[in-house]
Amino acid sequence: MIRMNTLIVVLGPTGVGKSDVSVQLAKYFHSEIISADSRQVFKELCIGTAVPSVEDQKSVPHHFIQTKSLHDYYNVSQYEVEVLDLITQRFHTVNPLILTGGSMLYIDTVCKGIDDIPTVDPDVREDVIAWYLANGLEALQQRLLEVDPEYYQIVDRNNAKRMLHAVEIFQMTGMTFTSYRKNTIKERPFRILKIGINQDRAILYDCINQRVDRMMEAGLLDEAKTVYPYRLLNSLNTVGYKEIFSYLDGCCSLDEAIDLIKRNTRRYARKQLTWFRRDSEINWFEPDQIDQIIDFIRKQL
Repeated sequence: MIRMNTLIVVLGPTGVGKSDVSVQLAKYFHSEIISADSRQVFKELCIGTAVPSVEDQKSVPHHFIQTKSLHDYYNVSQYEVEVLDLITQRFHTVNPLILTGGSMLYIDTVCKGIDDIPTVDPDVREDVIAWYLANGLEALQQRLLEVDPEYYQIVDRNNAKRMLHAVEIFQMTGMTFTSYRKNTIKERPFRILKIGINQDRAILYDCINQRVDRMMEAGLLDEAKTVYPYRLLNSLNTVGYKEIFSYLDGCCSLDEAIDLIKRNTRRYARKQLTWFRRDSEINWFEPDQIDQIIDFIRKQL
């Protein structure tokens, strides 16, 4: 009996144990893991992005782990194209496949697709980025408010990359980024089975705090120092690095930076859960329920 091609999506808040669950599932189903983490894709980042261990990567094939440079322009549209190409290719020999991560937009773009937005001309992108570097975040926020007030109201206004893209689209086409966003769900030629991993909030927060301590012991400070010269890149505007950069800038002590990493990671976990809980297709389990997860998946295949 031929099984329908199935993509198992393992998602949940940061620090909950998605990677361990995914590796166990991949070993059981003789599968491969595709990362849906917007920061693990950068080869200069390892400790602060919780890249899977060398042992795990040797035991199970992983994709989209440290394949790009911080200096490469990379966005979710490129990710969608590359992941779908990989999925099509790997389904010839591997079924099911496993997609895992906590980057909400990356997961959604694989499962639902994103709107067909024009590709920005490289010269336009270069001009807009140069203007931003010369004028700063507040000027970018004001520019977006002027050209696309509707998107300004809903975008994360600390996320320069997303605001830059909207300004680039307007500068190139004369039309707002909002006008291209139709939120149309695209049909995928494979079945999607979503497995959510979560646990009691107090336990999750303790796991997050302990993970930050382990990252510091593993050398997060030294890793942050190596990328400090590039700290203005949007790819480094992420929890774990930006707090260490504040310490290196002399704005806080190292202990204060560590506490901020823990606090901001907990906040991000809450944001992830708020996003994921809107999806009724997710089947929720705790990280130690691997037998129940396997049994559930087997019944669906």
